[in-house]
Amino acid sequence: MTYRAGFASFVGRPNVGKSTLTNALVGEKIAITSDKPQTTRRAIRGVVHREDGQLVLVDTPGVHRPRTLLGERLNTLVQDTLADVDVVGFCVPADEKIGPGDRFINDSLDDYPRARKVAIVTKLDRASKTTVAEQLLAVNALREWDAVIPVSAVDRFQLDTLVTELMALLPESPQLYPDETRTDEDVESRVAELIREAALEGVRDELPHSIAVTIDDMVEREDRDLIEVYANLFVERDSQKGILIGKGGERLQRVGAAARAQLEPLLGRQVFLSLRVKVAKDWQRDPKLLGRLGF
Repeated sequence: MTYRAGFASFVGRPNVGKSTLTNALVGEKIAITSDKPQTTRRAIRGVVHREDGQLVLVDTPGVHRPRTLLGERLNTLVQDTLADVDVVGFCVPADEKIGPGDRFINDSLDDYPRARKVAIVTKLDRASKTTVAEQLLAVNALREWDAVIPVSAVDRFQLDTLVTELMALLPESPQLYPDETRTDEDVESRVAELIREAALEGVRDELPHSIAVTIDDMVEREDRDLIEVYANLFVERDSQKGILIGKGGERLQRVGAAARAQLEPLLGRQVFLSLRVKVAKDWQRDPKLLGRLGF
């Protein structure tokens, strides 16, 4: 049996379902999801294990026209990632017509000649059969693809087919990660991301872009089956701080409750979560603050 292993990255506009698809294929939530653009801010690796190979998925930020230094750095991160992967999966949702942003990303794929190119039509559960058929034709016309695969992460439709197709395009290689590895993300990073996901719920306008999370400390209490997590939520303006905290701290309490519900299964114990909201003025445009916040 030929064993194949390598890296594949999903690209596309913000909000086309890249992170949801990554999580569904890996079988575990390794990337946070929301309906807000720029939810993904790092290259997050998830590992799919099969008897005949190992597929390492690299989830990347959505490619967009940057308006801030953070936006520029996220686009650079995508470019650096694509330069190293074996396969690029270009994601287009079934229920949205191909637009200028999709065409821009498709054209940019020419900059990565070594990577095999696969088109993935996502969110089939949201579109009629006729709409899906039209989208497949439109995607097919963009370029010569190694494969065109319609999927639904929600319904798990054709996920096995997608893995098989991607795996077939990988090089022959020994195993890259141990059998038990689902992601190489460290626990602290995953904790910070789950807190940010909870904070994104229900906020709108510019606030989603302005939220960043750092972890001050994680303390395991030996006397109790408990871990204490001390985290900071950074925003860019005082007015945003007020929105995030809410009247009488109500909104921040909801964020804490939602985050704990995700953190306790991840950490395998009860969580005491302390959240502090701080202002880092215009951090998305400030090189020093970006560095402090991990970008």
